[in-house]
Amino acid sequence: MKRLFPILGVLTAILLCYGLYQALVVAPTEQTMGDVQRIFYYHVPSAWTAFILFFINFVASILYLVKRRSAQDMVALTTAEVGVVFLTVNLVTGPIWARPVWGIWWTWDWRLTSTLVMWLIYVSYLFLRRFSSGGQTPTLAAALAVLGALCVPFVYFSIWFFRTQHPQPVIGGGGSIDPRMWHALLINWLAFSCFAFMVCWSRYRLEKLQREVDEAHAMQSLLAPRGGVR
Repeated sequence: MKRLFPILGVLTAILLCYGLYQALVVAPTEQTMGDVQRIFYYHVPSAWTAFILFFINFVASILYLVKRRSAQDMVALTTAEVGVVFLTVNLVTGPIWARPVWGIWWTWDWRLTSTLVMWLIYVSYLFLRRFSSGGQTPTLAAALAVLGALCVPFVYFSIWFFRTQHPQPVIGGGGSIDPRMWHALLINWLAFSCFAFMVCWSRYRLEKLQREVDEAHAMQSLLAPRGGVR
């Protein structure tokens, strides 16, 4: 697996560069919004990538609650961390796109508010994992992850169920999209997904090494002779 990492890194870099070229050069300029619409090729893939990572976090958390295996807990932690990063990109690029189009940075409609709530839930998950050292922390975090996962379909379908400032979906919503735009979108999503996989892979290995070191220190402390005992 270690030998595949540099190859995947090169392929990911090529995909990211190719996706940038597709988004800025090949994809046509949107007639209404102009060039600012090109944020679309990063705003949407970042959200999709975050949703996939949160789904993996959900599955790993359920498996951990059932089987209590460390590997599943590490997968859940890793995907939550990387998922929050991609969702942050989505939340940042959204207002940048909205300001010149809507005339406002933010509005408390169903899509935007539910996305922010979901982000806060997963940030709370990470705070729980970082600052709580109790034995029940992984279990509590897994339960919180299940709650967070319930927000994902709500966020995605909110623009179907409610009247929102957010535009209706072009993909799957009865609209249309230029094939070159669709191609640029998919290339960037593939690039983001590969990059997310690389980061998760590295973070998982780091977490595994950290836990092995912690276990070794704990074992050393147990085996070390206590002061004053001969």
